[in-house]
Amino acid sequence: MLQILHNTRCRKSRNCLAFITESKLEFEILNYLEKPLDVEELKTLIKKLNIKPIELVRQKEAVWIEHYKGKSITDSDVIKALANHPILIERPILINGDKAIISRDLDNLNGFI
Repeated sequence: MLQILHNTRCRKSRNCLAFITESKLEFEILNYLEKPLDVEELKTLIKKLNIKPIELVRQKEAVWIEHYKGKSITDSDVIKALANHPILIERPILINGDKAIISRDLDNLNGFI
């Protein structure tokens, strides 16, 4: 089943949710701010996205700038930061089985779902 990591306050996330709702596909909404992903779930998600952990970070968020920007941190440290501060996770993310996509651009969804 298709899943969407969704933030109700994010316009791009709402647009993505509307897109998949209109597609009539069955999906599940994962509100990652209310129920944050743990370290293992984040590792699995990063593997499905086929990206480096830093590519999942919203680097303009105040939390990132205040606590992490300019520091030398490992992939493991980035994943822990994402687990501790889920607001740092790029959104929206669609998960379909063993693949996932950061779906900020709806044009990318046509080949994914």
